[in-house]
Amino acid sequence: MGSTIGKNKKKDNKLKDFVSWFEIPAVNFNQAVAFYNHIYGIEMKTIAYGENTIAFFPSNGGIGGSIVSNSSSVPSDTGPLLYLNGGEDLNTILEKIPVAGGRIIMPKTFIDKDSGYFAVFIDSEGNKLALHSKK
Repeated sequence: MGSTIGKNKKKDNKLKDFVSWFEIPAVNFNQAVAFYNHIYGIEMKTIAYGENTIAFFPSNGGIGGSIVSNSSSVPSDTGPLLYLNGGEDLNTILEKIPVAGGRIIMPKTFIDKDSGYFAVFIDSEGNKLALHSKK
């Protein structure tokens, strides 16, 4: 038998990005929207239908995402870790996190000269997320 890894490679369409959409769960929806509006200096558009309430991060054709509140949206500090864009210098956003009701659990940390920096935080809902920037 043996491995089929690397064999029969098709020339499929190459994916540009491996993330196409993200959702951040919230129980206290208004608090979560206020948190992200504050740290990014944005105004999220909100819609509600049925038991779902959604606030959308502004997107200019890039990867989009939202804050979602419904009976199956449960904030967590375990599981996959989502890295949000930290902008030119993630300190700009990072310093707003405690003021907005979150907490920093790993400060700005250097990866290497090509990759830049990252930090990890808990948002106002208890979700563990990260920020990444080149500076």
